[in-house]
Formats: sequence, structure tokens, C-alpha cells
Amino acid sequence: MNKFGRVPRLLKHTVQLYIIPGQCQKLDYMLSEQLHIEKIHREQQTINRNSTGSFKVFRGQSLSFADFAKMKNTIGGLMSFNSFLSTSYDRDISLELYARSVAINDPSSVGILFVMTINLAACRDSTNAFADASTESFFQEEEKELILSSHTVFRIDQIEIIPDEHTDKLWEVSLTLQDPNSHDLQTLTVQIRKEVCEAAKPGWSRLGIILIKLGAYSKAEYLYKVLLEKTATQIEQASYIQLLGVVYSSTGEYFKALSWFERSLEILKIAHSPNHPDLAVSYNNIASVHCHMGEYSKALSFYERSLEILKMARSPNHLDLAAPYSNIASVHCHLGMYSKALSSYEKSLEIRKIALPSNHPDFADSYHSIASVYGYMGEYSKALSSYKRSLEIQEIALPPNHPDLATSYNNIGIMYNKMGEYAKALSSYERSLEIREIALPQNLPALATSYNSIASVYNNMGEYSKALSSYERSLEIRKLALPLNHPDLAASYNNIASVYDNMGEYSKALLSHERALEIVKIALPSNHPDLAASYNNIGMVYDKIGEHAKALSSYERSLEILKIAQPPNYPDIAATYNNIGMLYNGMGEYSKALSSYERSLEILESVLSENHPHIALVRSCDHIKNIKKSAKDSRLTQQELSRSAELTSNRPISSSSANSQLDKVDDASPTSMPTSHTESQIVVNQSMQASKRLLASQSQNNHPAKRSRV
Repeated sequence: MNKFGRVPRLLKHTVQLYIIPGQCQKLDYMLSEQLHIEKIHREQQTINRNSTGSFKVFRGQSLSFADFAKMKNTIGGLMSFNSFLSTSYDRDISLELYARSVAINDPSSVGILFVMTINLAACRDSTNAFADASTESFFQEEEKELILSSHTVFRIDQIEIIPDEHTDKLWEVSLTLQDPNSHDLQTLTVQIRKEVCEAAKPGWSRLGIILIKLGAYSKAEYLYKVLLEKTATQIEQASYIQLLGVVYSSTGEYFKALSWFERSLEILKIAHSPNHPDLAVSYNNIASVHCHMGEYSKALSFYERSLEILKMARSPNHLDLAAPYSNIASVHCHLGMYSKALSSYEKSLEIRKIALPSNHPDFADSYHSIASVYGYMGEYSKALSSYKRSLEIQEIALPPNHPDLATSYNNIGIMYNKMGEYAKALSSYERSLEIREIALPQNLPALATSYNSIASVYNNMGEYSKALSSYERSLEIRKLALPLNHPDLAASYNNIASVYDNMGEYSKALLSHERALEIVKIALPSNHPDLAASYNNIGMVYDKIGEHAKALSSYERSLEILKIAQPPNYPDIAATYNNIGMLYNGMGEYSKALSSYERSLEILESVLSENHPHIALVRSCDHIKNIKKSAKDSRLTQQELSRSAELTSNRPISSSSANSQLDKVDDASPTSMPTSHTESQIVVNQSMQASKRLLASQSQNNHPAKRSRV
């Protein structure tokens, strides 16, 4: 390999630096040595790359089980190492000293032997720089070392276990160096560079954006605080303050994020004119936090202000407008304004069609968003069509067993389930489960959601023993993956209770609901809405077995909690009043029933449009109107009131029936209590995630925060 050149003078110094553990990874070091690192890379680029052919180098290292699971899922995809990379020409050295040693001695890691094929034709571009360091490193000829540049990109060709009598955690991963000029890599690189460059000004701010995308939030926070201390100009201060807000929002610290965003906005208002694009960034970020906090009216106001500014600053079909339209649509969804949401999502899609390549992953997000709205509106065939279109794009853009495909198959299954096409629903759910079993560790909660979805189909088909088996399998996985008092376990117990309820085994249903209540009492605050839902479920069972006093007590406890935890006109409160009304009706106390129904109607009329898709509640509204009209005409007998009240609903309305779909699309649980808020985040609707991404300062693109996917 001598013909490729020896290590230049400056690189000799680097060889001694990078082998110090973590030295080049530390932000302090990078900040102080940035010029030195630039020189290192330039000297690597001076080595001759005109030869042809290929050769192999090896690298042994450890990977966490989670990272290895991700790698197995991306066979055929691309990966890059984020540091100057030490490799060896000697397979045995890399295998024995590093990979095998880790596999045997470290119980928390997998030992990996990377086998890297270096095609010299791919090295003619200076970005794929490497240098022979076999005579210059501390270990010289012992390790036969070659250093690769920090941003070289490889394709993952194959992953195979290495048989070893002492361990089953030793794997070989075959990689091929990619030509940076290839079409696929250039397209990806251009888009990523565009997103990063638009998200922050040149310099260290962009490193912070990358750290946020990688989920390294503490490092991003540290970097931006260091930069904030060193800057003197107001504009730069506002930028770093804004980016710190992005970090805190990404970690769920919404009050802190809001404080930083508002602080940045005040600086920008002084420094800029009222319609400067940077203010649109701030308004968008503030809106996003309000959305996360459930303050949708405030969120809508700030999103609309952001869009108003961008419309003045950008051409009508500029890509920067796509995200604000999507964000506004997301809020409309939360408010139940589905026609407006659909219009905004479609406008966002139109802009992306003009601005982006046809196979861009953002199209999958757009179609996913549109599908979710059709689902909320009860137009399941249209929702199914859009979910399938999203899946088609994902199948082109993603590896065959990527978890996002599992999410899409699961959502397609939900639509088939709602349409009564149970065989197709079951097939889609099973495909989703198959992908998750390949892509994800066995104890990951997403697997539990797949079993949960399969169970829901069996429940709808009346195959209760199969439904019970799948729900119990879901519960087993959650017990392995989660703390014993995790709210998702409560959701599983509620699902099991729903099957027992359908089987008429009310005592078993009651036991499961009570177990769920025990968990949420420990896991959640005393006035958490999930606690109200548990009391509601228990009340429904007591009602069915004729224990009306206990049912009434449970419903009233549910109502007490909801009145504290939710706004006065929250739909769950209406549902609980409806259930209390049904109970009084069954007990023959018709005036009390009418009073409860009227209170339910009053709330529903204030929050739902006439064509709202939640059929049970809308029917409830219509029948209460008939009761009220008859009562005013003084022609309503006790018997007539009883018959009218029975029409109001043929069963109690479950808590959160008015808005549970808004919280999660990828969950087909038929339980009377919606899956807990925590669980709803496990298999999250990607489109809703995409619509809530944050804008970074100095940008009108809302991509600095990495989307959280299953």
C-alpha cells in the first residue's frame, strides 16, 4: 500500500491525538482545535488517488444492542462514521484485539468486525480522503493502520454472525465505500446540507443542528451556551437563544423552551422590522411549544402570524411555506376542524410537489397526514388510499424492514379494521408485526402495539379467545420492557377487560379494570385524565351487572377528576354526563337523566360542528334536542322520556371518545379507555410529528429537530 503515499507531516501529529480516548469527540477540543482539524483533512486530500482497483481494511469495535438493532434494520442503506476512523489491513488484529474482546467481556455491547471494501475509483474525490499510518502511529507496524476521513459514507452490504464457542455476540458487518458523486448520495447530501445550512448560519451553529438531529441534546445545549457566552452581537445572541429553545423543546421541557423562544423574539423585534423572516421562525417555534402543551388556539394564532410573514418574504410556492401550512393543519386537526386541516395539508403537498424530487421522504409524511385527516372524518377508503401512497414512497426510500414501514402497515390495518375488512386488517397487522420482530428488540413496546392491534381485529370478529391471547402477549412484552407500574400496563389490562366484557365475564372484566386503576393511581397524578377514564370503565361494568350505586359513584369520581384536569367544555366531560344520564334513565330517575343529557349536549354543541365524525356523540345531541322540545311542549310522559333517553345511546360512551383518535392513529385498541398518553407516543403518527417540527433561527425551514420514529 506504500504506493498510495505515507502520512504527511501534520498528520503525524494527528495520529498521536486521535487515539487518545474521545479526544477528537469533545466539543471543547473541537472548538479550540478547529483550524488544526481543517489542516489535517487538507493534508489527507493531497495523497494521490489515481490508482484503480480495490482493497479491504478492518475495524473492530463495540456497539450497544440498540445501535446494533438499528444497523441490522438498515441493510442496503448508508452509514457514516463521525470521526477520523482508524482501520487496519490485518483482519486478525481487528477481530481478536477489539471485536472479540468486547463480545466476550462487555455484557452490555455487541462485538462488531467491520469489513470495509475501499474502491479506489470512489476515492478520486477529495472528500473520500484516507492515509496510510502504519509507520507513523504509536503502534506502527503492529496494527498496520489506515486512517479514513471523518465523513466517509459506506453502504451496509451484509451482516452475519461470526461463529465463536465463547460468545454469540460477535458479528461481521460488510461495508462498501460510496462514491460521493453517485446520484443517490449526492441527492441525499444536497438535501441534508440544505436543511442544515438553512437551519443555522455558517459555523458552529450548524454542528449544533446536527447534534439535535442525532438526538445529542446535552451536547447541543453545551455548545450553544458556550457560543452564547462568546458572542457580542444581538442577532447572534438571538440565534443561539432560539437554538437553545429548540433543544429544550426537543427534550420535552416546554416551559423552558417557551421562555427561551420568547426571549429570542424580543431581541429580534428590536433588531428587525416587524415582517422580517427571522420573526417568522420565532413565531413558529412559540406556536410549536403551545401545540405540545395543548394550547391550540394560541398555537394557531402564532402559526398564522408566521405564515403571514413568510408569504410576504417568499414566492407563492417556496418550499419554506410547506411546513407552516402543515403546522396549521395539525392544529386544525386537534381542534376537530378537519376540512380546514385537509385543505392546509393539501396546500403543503402541492408546494412540495413543485419544490422537491418525486421520491423525497417528505411526500410520505404529507400523504400520511392527509390519510390521518380522512381517518378522523370517517372517510376510511380515502384514508386507506393515502396511507398506501405513503407506503409506496417509503418502500422506495427506506430499507425493506424499516420500522416506519411497520407503522404504515399498522395504520393501513386500522383502516381495514374500521371498514370491517378484518382479513385484510389482520394481514396488514401481521406484516407490521413481522417487520418489527426483525427490526426491533423483542421487548420493545412497539411490538406490544402490534399484538394489541391484532387482538383488536379478533375482538371485532368475535374471536375472543384469540383476542385475549394477543392482548395477553402484548401485556407480557410490556411487563418485560416497562416498569411494573407503567401506564401502558394499565392500558393492556383495560384491553383485556374489554374482551372479558364482550364475553359477558363481567367479574373478570372488573378485576382487570381495577388492576389498571391501581397502576394509574401509582403512576400518575391524582387528577390525571387517565384516572378518570379508569373510573369511567369501572362504572360501565358496574352498570352492566346492575350495581347502579357503585356505577354512579365511579362515574361521579370520573367527573370530579375531569372537571379539575380539563377545560369546562372538554368532550370527555360530555361523555361522562351522558353515561350518568344513561344510568339515571335505567334507574327510572328521568328528570335527573334529562338534566345530565342536557349538560352533555351543552358541552358538545360548544365544541363540535354539526357534521363532526364522532357519530355516537352527534346522535346523542340530536336525541337530546328531541327530549328538550317535548319537555317544553309539556307533552312528555315518564314512559316517553324513558324511550327517548334510550335512543340517546345504546351503550355508555367511553371516556375520550371525542378525541382519542386525535392522539394516536397507529393504535387500534377497542378498549373503553383510550390507550394512555404515554403509550400514544410509542407508535406516533409520523405526519403529526412532521407538522410539529421546530424551526431553527435564521431559517424558514422547520427541520432542525430529528423526527421521533418508532
